[in-house]
Amino acid sequence: MLKHPFLNIPYQPKLRYLLGPFDIYDREETLGKELETYDINNDADRERLIKKYIIDKSTDLNYRHRKVLVDKLSLALNDEAYDFSHVLRQAPGFYCSLPWGWSDMVRPRGFFEDIHRLANEWWKDDLQKASLEDQSTW
Repeated sequence: MLKHPFLNIPYQPKLRYLLGPFDIYDREETLGKELETYDINNDADRERLIKKYIIDKSTDLNYRHRKVLVDKLSLALNDEAYDFSHVLRQAPGFYCSLPWGWSDMVRPRGFFEDIHRLANEWWKDDLQKASLEDQSTW
């Protein structure tokens, strides 16, 4: 069974995990100020954010974790009724504060589509490697 990268529990990814790098809780004056310089509704800014904070900083995820997380995202994207805006709202028991205005993102599905596209592009080798393995042996 695939274990969480930091805990000795099964890894069961949630789409909120993708937002972790943007958590400004107790970092409002550093990360928060930096993220304020981007417009989350601007395609070019959004791509820069995804590359810098998700693609480049996901070094704690090995190729198997990346595959499972991307598969989870694929399932959500294949569900036309999936409400991606709920992922951007502060959830009870989930201690992640996103930058101001992100919960009012114009097209939340587009943000997650961009994450999916860039993850498949940049993690291509990892995703391919994992897809060749028998996931039941993880």
